Amino acid sequence: MTKPYSQACENNKQPILEKLTPYLNKSLEVLEIGSGTGQHAVHFAATLPHLTWQTADREVNHAGIQAWLDDAELENVLPPLALDLRHGWPVNQRYDVIYTANTLHIVSSTLVERLIAGVGRHLKESGYLIVYGPFNYQGEFTSESNREFDTYLKSQDKESGIRDQEWVLALAAERGLTLQQDYAMPANNRLLVFKR
Repeated sequence: MTKPYSQACENNKQPILEKLTPYLNKSLEVLEIGSGTGQHAVHFAATLPHLTWQTADREVNHAGIQAWLDDAELENVLPPLALDLRHGWPVNQRYDVIYTANTLHIVSSTLVERLIAGVGRHLKESGYLIVYGPFNYQGEFTSESNREFDTYLKSQDKESGIRDQEWVLALAAERGLTLQQDYAMPANNRLLVFKR
């Protein structure tokens, strides 16, 4: 099949990698929630071969992810798990790092809560949760483009939308996760790093 392609992933993969690398500096098992096209998984795992990178997404995206994995021929990236936040987590192990990009504003607030609850169950002690995407602060948009993006998201699905950073921090705190860093990223995005 033709590989799916995201220009946003192409644009943000290197800035994200630069921030991720200090947290991924030894042999670790990483679970990526919402692997999307598979571009992040391939880029990060190729650059950091000591990682074991487990892709995961809804089954509708698996063929596209697998196409990227097949082309890359990387031994340290695993085929995608069927992970749909509406139906629980198909994993019974715990991970050193759980990473998710551009998911919290796409899914409903209920599914954000389920995602963080799942992290609470499946992240190892002293593990990291790393979240990339746009966030609001004190209920305010950080840019006009984020305001417009939020309007667009809600026109597609009224349950979606840019989340308040403080709300995400509170959900994380309930699961024993503490914010370590909040990095400003290109295109009005953030990278939040939590530690258990």
